Amino acid sequence: MTAASTALRLAERPPGFLSRLNPLAPIAAVVPAWIGLLVTRDAAVPLVLLVGAVVLLLAGARLRAGAVVALLVGMPAGVLVMAIGFGVWAAPDRIADPTVLVAVGSYRFTVGALLIGLTTALRLAAVVTLALVGGLTTTGPDLARALTAQLRIPYRFAYTAVAAYRFVPRFAAELASLRRAMRVRGVAPGRGPVAAARRAGAMVVPLLASSIRHADRVALTMESRAFGAHPRRTERTPPQWRVRDTVFVVALSAATAAALILL
Repeated sequence: MTAASTALRLAERPPGFLSRLNPLAPIAAVVPAWIGLLVTRDAAVPLVLLVGAVVLLLAGARLRAGAVVALLVGMPAGVLVMAIGFGVWAAPDRIADPTVLVAVGSYRFTVGALLIGLTTALRLAAVVTLALVGGLTTTGPDLARALTAQLRIPYRFAYTAVAAYRFVPRFAAELASLRRAMRVRGVAPGRGPVAAARRAGAMVVPLLASSIRHADRVALTMESRAFGAHPRRTERTPPQWRVRDTVFVVALSAATAAALILL
């Protein structure tokens, strides 16, 4: 099987159902959960919302293997590390359970401190994972079209933000090219922090010049196409808010409310 046939086969795979929704629907659906995480103080609600977000991503998004491993392995490991870190800095007057888990000199790491750290870590992990529900299932141009169509945000702001966001991968490619060129020419050779700082300093001016040239080309391209000359912009495929989007938002909001009430 050739690379072209493999790419074609992957492109024909149907995306997850989250990608078929309006780009604003996954974002609107997790807003009640974010609000609930701000007012809750126990570990049960963040844990349920975190698990629900992971299940929703695995079932409704076409994730790469690396993203799946990050969700199933990296996320629990990160929660554990953050729980210990936050627990170490927990205020002693807030610790309810004084049972000692680890004693180092005069310091006592207790069960209550671990629970406080675990609650905070779960809340942060739930916030990030809920943000991925919308972040991993839509693209910048689709979100810009939805913002201009449904929320009536001026397209000048939406598409300018998309153009700025697309600078990032270009700068990453330019940085990789500069690093290869510097290695070939032997610029700032050696290892260690001093050599790394010299190489980083040598790349500032080329990157700045490249960014100015790219911004100038983008501005000329947008100007030549009369971008911003009219108050409204037409779209070839304008996004629509359908019944399934409303059902999705209502269903997730109801599930969030049930978790907050029952737990």
